[in-house]
Amino acid sequence: MKLLKLFASYYKPYKGLFALDMTAAAIASLLSVVFPSLTRYLLNTVIPQSNYRLMMIIFLVMLLVYLVQMACTWIRIKWGHILGVWIENDMRRDIFSHLQILSFSYYDKTKTGSLMSRITNDLFNIAEVAHHCPEDFLISILTIAAAYVAMFSFSVPLALVTLIPLPVMLIYGIIYNGRLKKKNRAVRRTVADIAVDVENSIQGIREVKGYSQEKFQERKFDKSNSRLKKTREKYYAVMAAYQSGISFMREMYYFITVVGGVILITTGTVTVSDLVSFILFVSVVLPPIDRLINFTEQFSQGVASFERFVEIMETEPEIKDAKGSQSLRVTEGTISFENVSFSYEKDGKANTIKDLSFTIPGGKHVALVGESGAGKSTIANLIARFYELDGGRITIDGTDISTVTQKSLHEAVGFVRQDVFLFDASIRENLRYGKSDATDEELYMALEKANLLEFVKSLPDGLDTEVGERGTRLSGGQKQRISIARCFLKDPPIIVFDEATSSLDTESEALIEESFMKLRSGRTSIVIAHRLSTVIDSDIIFVIDDGKLCESGDHKTLIAKGGVYSRLYSKGGMV
Repeated sequence: MKLLKLFASYYKPYKGLFALDMTAAAIASLLSVVFPSLTRYLLNTVIPQSNYRLMMIIFLVMLLVYLVQMACTWIRIKWGHILGVWIENDMRRDIFSHLQILSFSYYDKTKTGSLMSRITNDLFNIAEVAHHCPEDFLISILTIAAAYVAMFSFSVPLALVTLIPLPVMLIYGIIYNGRLKKKNRAVRRTVADIAVDVENSIQGIREVKGYSQEKFQERKFDKSNSRLKKTREKYYAVMAAYQSGISFMREMYYFITVVGGVILITTGTVTVSDLVSFILFVSVVLPPIDRLINFTEQFSQGVASFERFVEIMETEPEIKDAKGSQSLRVTEGTISFENVSFSYEKDGKANTIKDLSFTIPGGKHVALVGESGAGKSTIANLIARFYELDGGRITIDGTDISTVTQKSLHEAVGFVRQDVFLFDASIRENLRYGKSDATDEELYMALEKANLLEFVKSLPDGLDTEVGERGTRLSGGQKQRISIARCFLKDPPIIVFDEATSSLDTESEALIEESFMKLRSGRTSIVIAHRLSTVIDSDIIFVIDDGKLCESGDHKTLIAKGGVYSRLYSKGGMV
């Protein structure tokens, strides 16, 4: 009932169009019984009376009926499908909007290919159901009901004979409907797995080729592909049993009608004209039965797809704005961790951050260093509240970040990451993620500060140059500088520089460090460095070990201390 109510809500904006579609379907259904009825009247009355004038009028009525049915069919096909498209569009908008508010933890556990399958394949199935299922169901029920009203009015005994196959077909359909639904769900899950494999293979094509693992990737894909083949084989085996059984019963419909009619004619209960008209009525009733066959199959697919749609829509974001949240106002940019604990797995067994307390003074340039996996990037993510704390609190200028709106917090913190993500769009569009209404003059100014203006102006298309998927047409250093330019446009009071130069050549690293020096001026800046040589000039260096703060101070103080930092630095300054 809950699913039905939610699904019905998508019809409300288009109830007029839905009513038009259903009205056209109803008119066409009711008119379908006119031809057999008029044929019986011709055979029983008009022809024996040789009433040619009435005969011509009946022929014209029959022609008019076909013209009206044609108009109704045009309305159903055009506007019925448009109704489905509009509902699909609304659902896609809603699911995309909902995905934007889900927390990072959801995406950590959900495969992108699975989400893509739900947004494309599943919503297409739902659109088909939204259009066809109500229409097909109405047409089938009205046509069968109208036909049997006419048939019972002509001959109760023969009408009862023709009813014999219907309950058998109904029971058979109910049994196989459940089986089809179960098999279709299995197919959908396997299709999503295929989408994930293809996405991973395409995104990782450079690694696949670089390690000459094409055959390994093919074998991996073949397993998923084979699983899909077997799942679909089982689905079609059930479908074949269903449809062949129903098809046999359809043929038996004619057989029982003819046999019953002949027997009743020999007893004088019905006339030959009754049998002829009933055979025509059978041809009227059989198409709705075909529709019901398709309805059952399509409905099972649609229900499975809609359940997957609802599953996403009912997923609540882990992080929500508290009631009465205010916008964050950053004055100095002082960040304090107070007994903070956090774990990605909420089982309480393995905390990534453990009872962490320290303060980053506003306007200072600080560094987080430590072995790989110590929790440095996690600390940065917690500052922006990308994940919810297990314990403790984080404040900015004394304000608990859990009490402010996420939007204002995210606007206050800018990130330049090691793995820069660029959208498959132009340089201009990628830069405008920093400021959506930025003018070209502002874009050029940001590029100049990021040491990338000369390069962009040298391109034939300038700001309109397409960067390729994930920025594949640019070098690592160029992508990093676009990321820095975005931050200049965003102009946040707090900057996090997360190992952004660790995989670059010396020249690119120097250009980016120069850009970062400009960017961090007048802001609270946090650098997470792979090379310790890049943090020497930090006002404070926080040394993180296994999710805990073990040392802090400037470079000279920590070297003189001879502790963890000194040991890491003596290794060659690489962590």
